[in-house]
Amino acid sequence: MSTTTTPPRLLRLPEVIRTTGLARSSIYDLIRLGRFPAPVPLTATARAWRSDEVDNWIAQRIAARDEGRAA
Repeated sequence: MSTTTTPPRLLRLPEVIRTTGLARSSIYDLIRLGRFPAPVPLTATARAWRSDEVDNWIAQRIAARDEGRAA
């Protein structure tokens, strides 16, 4: 049995916003608080997020909801 792992993609901010439903300011506020994955620097000004980290953050939010915990 072969296990194939898909490497994470890098998501730019508009895709992170679409995926999470969060506003830009909310994403950066959560990063500052250590509650959202930090972006990966691509160039001096460009940033992107690892898709697996964003997906994990979403899964944690769902798990918290299912356990009855607030965000």
